[in-house]
Amino acid sequence: MKTPQERAARLLRWYPNAWRNRYGDEFAELLIADIEERPQSAERALDVVRAGLLARFAMAGLAEWHGAWQPDPARRVQVSLGTLCGALTACLALAAAMWSQLAIAWEWTLPATATQPTMRATLVMSGAVLAFLLLVVLAVAPVGYAIVRNRNSRMVAPLLVLAAAVSLLAFGGHHFLYQWPGSGGHGAGGTLFPVIPAGLQAFAWSLTYWFSVHWFWLATGLGGWEIAWIVASPLALAAAAAAAATLVRRAELSPGLLAYETRLAAAACAVMGVFLGGCGFWVYVGRPPGLAHAGQIDIVAAILLALALAAAYQAQRTALRGLQLVRG
Repeated sequence: MKTPQERAARLLRWYPNAWRNRYGDEFAELLIADIEERPQSAERALDVVRAGLLARFAMAGLAEWHGAWQPDPARRVQVSLGTLCGALTACLALAAAMWSQLAIAWEWTLPATATQPTMRATLVMSGAVLAFLLLVVLAVAPVGYAIVRNRNSRMVAPLLVLAAAVSLLAFGGHHFLYQWPGSGGHGAGGTLFPVIPAGLQAFAWSLTYWFSVHWFWLATGLGGWEIAWIVASPLALAAAAAAAATLVRRAELSPGLLAYETRLAAAACAVMGVFLGGCGFWVYVGRPPGLAHAGQIDIVAAILLALALAAAYQAQRTALRGLQLVRG
């Protein structure tokens, strides 16, 4: 039988470390007294779990802060933008994976056999991807300048991780793009993708090799380098996203730059919502003739994309509310 002190300590684990360091001792005393008075209380446990999870979401920039502990509003915006950066990076990776598969399919699909609904969905998804990449460039440039200007020692570790991850992705993406299955297709003959360089399509495909070849192909003749890239590329993408989010949270960003990034984040969420709409329509259409059909892995990716976009949208809303406090 656990003592009240042990049970209180276990309940406190639902709260983040920063909260426990500030309020843990006082709250533990209240919990111990309540446990001694009411040894068994599901209501108490549920209240602690709910409040602890809300505190963790707030620490991650996904919820409003409640209680006496209220961090600086600018800091709240920055935390939300860091989480938003990671969520949108996940959105971009999943979107690029699905888009590259559809692009390859249309490279090998003759115009006469293409279906109009799928063509429209492909055009919408392609436009959304290109618009999202433009927003990424507009967002990264000023933040990168602010990071270089700060010269903060706390930025060194995430910078090194980001540089290593990006270098690995660039090297591996360049190495495997020559295996792009779209080479020799009918794209140059007037299908949907002549306006998008084949090199960009091939690079997107090679960066998402873990999605492109599917895991169940591992036993069908892939070589050691291919298997290594299947394992390394998603890990490198995750490391790059985590490092970028950490840099955004630790950088010293001015209120004007916070407002600029928040507006770009809202536009990025809207653009990714358009992509998700096109993807949903593509899945809804079913299986058109030829290669341009959504498989089970695409449906799973679309669900994951929806979840990542929901997290990004919530982080953007939290950042916007924090920005209103900064201006106030």
